[in-house]
Amino acid sequence: LADHIPVIHCSIAGIRIVGRVTVGNRHGLLVPNATTDQELQHLRNSLPDSVKIRRIDERLSALGNVISCNDHVAIVHAEISKETEQALVDVLGVEVFRLSLGENALVGSYACLTSNGAMVAAKTPPEVTRELSSLIQVPVVAGTVNRGSELIGAGMCVNDWIAFCGLATTSAELSVLESIFKLGDNAPSAISSNLRDTIIESMI
Repeated sequence: LADHIPVIHCSIAGIRIVGRVTVGNRHGLLVPNATTDQELQHLRNSLPDSVKIRRIDERLSALGNVISCNDHVAIVHAEISKETEQALVDVLGVEVFRLSLGENALVGSYACLTSNGAMVAAKTPPEVTRELSSLIQVPVVAGTVNRGSELIGAGMCVNDWIAFCGLATTSAELSVLESIFKLGDNAPSAISSNLRDTIIESMI
């Protein structure tokens, strides 16, 4: 994978589940206050200079569980601090919406956003799905990953041209993912299907 996508090996506060405790997009990266100086410097040395990095003091420190974002908008847990909300605006360059997905307040665990679409937990009420689509201005679908898991954000990593999910994810679930995020044959025109096929073949 590292031959095709830059991969940075790191830890945050001494732990390896970096996706659950950080949140970022192409503009910037937010990390929790427990991130050590050494870890922060490693990230700054590894990421492009154009990517802003900020360590924030947030009570809900598992940032990846309470925030889901793309390059334009972020949906966040209703109880994150005003300082964190402002950091999202300043560092990630996004518009921020406080909401819950039905009974699921941990929006980062139960949703994934890209610039092409969004997926939320299967039991999210239809009216919430419609409201979210109106707010973030991309199509939203309710679904699952990993053979029925509603932990969308925790079970998948996706950007505007590729997605990674658990081995238990079924072909039906993959089909929904490819459709809503416009992957596969519906990928953004800047990424050729031939290049993508070559990457996949070389990884098998």
